[in-house]
Amino acid sequence: MVLIRDDELPTVRAIARLVYCNPFLPERVELERAILGADAAPQDDVWHPRGDVEAVSRNLAPIGDRARSLAEELRGRLLEGAKASPAETVLYQDLCIYVLYHQCREGFMRLLESSRAARAGGAAPMWAEFSALCAHLVDDTGVGLGHGQTQATLFACFFQVRRAFEQIFTWIAGGSAPAARLRAQVWQSVFTHDLRRYQRALYARMGDVTTLVTGPSGAGKELVARAVGLARYIPFDTAKRRFEGDPETSFFALNLSALSPTLIESELFGHKRGAFTGAVADRKGWLELCPPTGTVFLDEIGEVAPDLQVKLLRVLETRTFQPLGTSEDHRFRGKIIAATNRDLGREMREGRFREDLYYRLCADTIVTPSLRERIADRRDELTNLVSFLAERLVGPHEAGALTREAVAWIDANLGPDYPWPGNVRELSHCISNVMIHADYSPASQGGSVSGRDALADAFTEGKLPLDEIIRRYTTIVFAREGSYVAAAAALGVDRRTVKAHVDPDLLAGLREL
Repeated sequence: MVLIRDDELPTVRAIARLVYCNPFLPERVELERAILGADAAPQDDVWHPRGDVEAVSRNLAPIGDRARSLAEELRGRLLEGAKASPAETVLYQDLCIYVLYHQCREGFMRLLESSRAARAGGAAPMWAEFSALCAHLVDDTGVGLGHGQTQATLFACFFQVRRAFEQIFTWIAGGSAPAARLRAQVWQSVFTHDLRRYQRALYARMGDVTTLVTGPSGAGKELVARAVGLARYIPFDTAKRRFEGDPETSFFALNLSALSPTLIESELFGHKRGAFTGAVADRKGWLELCPPTGTVFLDEIGEVAPDLQVKLLRVLETRTFQPLGTSEDHRFRGKIIAATNRDLGREMREGRFREDLYYRLCADTIVTPSLRERIADRRDELTNLVSFLAERLVGPHEAGALTREAVAWIDANLGPDYPWPGNVRELSHCISNVMIHADYSPASQGGSVSGRDALADAFTEGKLPLDEIIRRYTTIVFAREGSYVAAAAALGVDRRTVKAHVDPDLLAGLREL
């Protein structure tokens, strides 16, 4: 008896690939369409909070139903004596993994939304359902989970996948290609590019890998760090029927540029009473308080003094540290994430940052794009981000009105080519000021911004694609000359070419200057 028929094989393979794909890459959309065919709900290739989320959600239930139906059919054949080849065994295991995850998905979401006290024991009912279904599909057939996995490690990985998706999807907004690449990068920083290998061997080892987040100030480096840190693997204790830690209490952030070297060392390493003036009692530092599943986030790592760099290097090399006032070694058991807006390559060349520390930090590097890069890729990206930030500021009921108000103010006063030197942080401040004062004065400009100056800055940075340069330059010349004929003469082209490239929105902003 054949286990998987030829007409079933493409669907089973697609579901198996869906189990291990990066959900923030276009491959996920392609696989969902391959599984559901004409029944697939139309959706954006870029999955983001302001996109058509309902369309994506509509695909999850029918895929889950189809996977469960196929798994039950194949289970029946195995019990009737069908012999599975090694390749068929792996496909059946992957199919069962998808079914098991689909069974737990909504329960894990409810668990994440509950209080810390409720989370402590809230996994027990889900574990019972998961374990029973796992026995039904896998144990009864003698197939096993594969890769030496246990039910407990698979259940814990499922919880990690759900937390990682929520952190990335909820907090890293934007529908542009740079934003989509950032979400996919963060997913890889949690699970690597090979989720099969992660399940086999890496789920309990990623804490040893240091993550370095770089990018301009205000571009969301701490959000990226939180997404990685709060999505770490947390083991599940089958005897107590609870997870061995709570993700919400395991992230410790320290801004290194805001504290003196002594305070930084005290916060990180802890101290003994009398170690320095004001140390009136023993204090544990975050490196000691951090659990094995926790994360210490070192923001502005490029600002650290050389002597403290040596101590941080020791932590990364030996996983040990000494509290201030003692020579006793303590062990650090968590993960380190660092961030900087400085060019560490230049800092090393100029002798301000240790090369050996840099290479310990950059085992995993994530680069956050600037707001300007996001907007240049997709013209409605600014509106997407304003909507996202407005909802966080005033709630969903007022977000639409504030979004329209803020976007209209930005269009009228800053123009489409304002460089946003403060990135997403500046955009958030702009929205708050517009909400409160109906006005915003960029600090970097000392007042109102010239739309023409913003255009000049965009050209000199050399990041605009050729068609965008043609569109903007043609519009500037047309605004100056006042007619298509005159602009065509100045540019040395036909008037129809000028008409084809003039941007009405940009033109309106230029005429207001």
